[in-house]
Amino acid sequence: METGKRRRLTPEQRERQIVEGAIRFFAEVGFEGQTRELAKRLGITQPLLYRYFPSKESLVERVYHEVYIKRWQPHWETLIVDRSRPLQERLVTLYREYTQVIFNYEWVRIFMFSGLKGVNITERYLGIVQEKLFVPVCTEMREVANLPSTDEVPLQPEELELAWDLHGGIYYLAIRKWIYHLPIPDDLSGHIERVVYSFIEGTPATLRRFFADQVRQPGVSGA
Repeated sequence: METGKRRRLTPEQRERQIVEGAIRFFAEVGFEGQTRELAKRLGITQPLLYRYFPSKESLVERVYHEVYIKRWQPHWETLIVDRSRPLQERLVTLYREYTQVIFNYEWVRIFMFSGLKGVNITERYLGIVQEKLFVPVCTEMREVANLPSTDEVPLQPEELELAWDLHGGIYYLAIRKWIYHLPIPDDLSGHIERVVYSFIEGTPATLRRFFADQVRQPGVSGA
C-alpha cells in the first residue's frame, strides 16, 4: 500500500508529462479533444496545464515538434544523394529506416486526424518530405535515366508524382495497420525492397518516354 504524499514533479517533469499525455490523447480522440479532458486524464487542473501551454494551439505545435520534427533524421537527406551507392540501395535503406520512425499508432493517427481537422501538421510535414526527399529522389532518378539534370531542365510535376507514388505506397501500409486495422506484410523489409525495385526498374523508361513526348509537343523545350 502506498504511503506518504505523491512525489512532486519538477517543472521539466510536469511539462514532459503533459506533452506525452497530449500525444496519446490526440492520437486517440483527434484534435476535437478538449484540454479540459486532457487535464482530467493527467490528473491535473486545466489552469495548471495552461501554465505550461497557454493555448491548445501551442500544445498542438509542441506535439508536432515532438512527433514529427524531432523524429526526422537529417542523414536521410545525405543518404539520397550519395552516389557512391546505387540508388536502389539508398532508397531501400531510407525506407527501411523511415518506416521504423512512422510505423506507430501515434504518428499515423495524429497525422490522419490533422488532415481531417485542417490542423496544418499534415501540410507542413509533407512540405518537408517533398523538399528533402522527393526532390532529391527525382534529381537522382534523372541521373539513373541518363536524362538532363534539373539544372538544365527544371523538375516537372509529373516526376514528383512518381516519387509521391513510391512514398505513398509504402506509407499506405501504416494506414492499413493503424487506421483500417488490416494486416500488412510480415516481412516489411522485404516488401520495401520489392517496391523500391519496381520503382527503379520502371521509372527510368517512364521518364524517358515522358521527356520524349515533351520534346515532340510544339512550343515545348525539352531534353
